[in-house]
Amino acid sequence: MGRGKIEIKRIENSTNRQVTYSKRRSGIMKKAEELTVLCDAQVGLLMVSGTGSGKVHEYHSPSTTMKQFYDRYQQASDVNLWQSHYERMQENLKKLKETNSKLRREIRQRNGEDLDDLTYSQLCGLEQNMLKSSERINSRKFHVLGSQTDTYKKKVKSHEEMQVRLLHEFEADIHYAYVDQEGDYQSTTVGPANNGSSVFSFRLQPSQPNLQGDEGYGTYGLRLA
Repeated sequence: MGRGKIEIKRIENSTNRQVTYSKRRSGIMKKAEELTVLCDAQVGLLMVSGTGSGKVHEYHSPSTTMKQFYDRYQQASDVNLWQSHYERMQENLKKLKETNSKLRREIRQRNGEDLDDLTYSQLCGLEQNMLKSSERINSRKFHVLGSQTDTYKKKVKSHEEMQVRLLHEFEADIHYAYVDQEGDYQSTTVGPANNGSSVFSFRLQPSQPNLQGDEGYGTYGLRLA
């Protein structure tokens, strides 16, 4: 029983359409490669997917490139494939040169050069633009200066708080001292140099009796007076 004839029309289901395209694309690529080997022909094949991505697939014989293939086609058909593209590039290049020339002239004028061709109204407009630019620069400058000042104030405040915290920790942690002699010591006053305002004293005295006789040493405690 022979295979029924398939009606050639667009596949409505997008998934089925993409699957069919993938399968038949592989088949066409294989046929093009076989034609190149069997017949020693230069084959060029270009396919663009109908999906949103528009992915391009191409094949060309190993003995040539796609550019050479296009050149051969232009010579054979007497058609210039690149002329329209070249004209668009030339037009775009012309616009870019005009824009570049205009910007260079504005830069020279802002530097006080190339002013001879300007009218009185144009000179007044240039002056107003430069004044506005100067105002924006000054505004930005003072904003940056204010931000830096606030940052430095926060740093100074942080250092002051750290200094007070360390001073309190220093005063609270003086509870241990090493002594080399027995006996009760006179109170000693400790305070910061250069007439500092924080002054405190402590007294050393035995914290345990001598349990080893005259040869042993007792432990001593340090307490604030």
